[in-house]
Amino acid sequence: MKKVLTLVAVLLFAFTLAACQTDDDTVTIGANIYTFNDNFMNGVVRPELERYATEKGVELDVVDSEGSQATLNNQVDTFITKGVDVLAINLVDPAAAATIIAKAKDADIPLILFNKESTVAGAMDTYDKVWYVGTDSAEAGIIQGEMMVAAWQANASWDLNSDGVLDYVLLKGEPGHPDAEARTLESVKAFTDAGITVNQLALQPSTTWSTTEAAETMATWLSGSFGSQIELVISNNDGMAFGAIQAMTNAEVSIPIFGVDALEEALAKIVSGDMNGTVLNDGVKQAQATLDLAINAALGNDVLEGTDWVLDSATGTKAVRVSYVAVDATNVADFQ
Repeated sequence: MKKVLTLVAVLLFAFTLAACQTDDDTVTIGANIYTFNDNFMNGVVRPELERYATEKGVELDVVDSEGSQATLNNQVDTFITKGVDVLAINLVDPAAAATIIAKAKDADIPLILFNKESTVAGAMDTYDKVWYVGTDSAEAGIIQGEMMVAAWQANASWDLNSDGVLDYVLLKGEPGHPDAEARTLESVKAFTDAGITVNQLALQPSTTWSTTEAAETMATWLSGSFGSQIELVISNNDGMAFGAIQAMTNAEVSIPIFGVDALEEALAKIVSGDMNGTVLNDGVKQAQATLDLAINAALGNDVLEGTDWVLDSATGTKAVRVSYVAVDATNVADFQ
């Protein structure tokens, strides 16, 4: 009888242990989007995060930080209190990376930053369980610039006053955001590198990157003293390009315009001729890489285990960078 009881006890212990192991094997991820109002982050990245999490069999809790770093800080505290296995964080303010990294480090929870890279020198080096998934910020500007230079050189009619000088306006996006700063620099630099003189008529920083604000800005520019001189609109994302196109339509003018992101609406506008080009910002791959690294980190594996992702060997950073691709009328069908 004693042997039977012992066997039952052993079986019960094994069953309980197995149940615990099943629970422990379910990776829980606390994630955020800096604002659900962002066309790219909420329309491309968030849906893929949720779809890929289901495919991978992990639990994903995604919250809206509503464009507030203070809100995000509180959300991270809540995730930590809940006991998530890993954090996947889209910073509101890239300069606040050190705060988020410190919270994760104190709680000994792995952290994947994505889409917005830390602008704080050395912040990533303070914790051995933090990685970044995003892009090479300069690459989008370089590719967009190369597209615009080729188009400008192929369309002499775009030089409205035939003075050989490109008169442009630029919708910049969020000041201090690495993507906004690098795209602004590199897209214009492509013209000067090609020996083309440029004249900036106006530039608008926008913390929202939004269609509505860009529409209002473009309408103001078009009705202003230099409105008839604008020869090119450079937009650092598609969302703002949509607003500029809306303003041009209302004013019954057509000016060449290029964006970044390759949203579905942008691809349709390239086909219709309302937009001249964009740059594929591959949110699907960025979302997948974010979860791949997060899951591996939560399980204590090498973050690249079982994946094709590579860490940025050029800069030696702990970053996976997804490449950009130029999209215009010649290849837009490949992305639809």
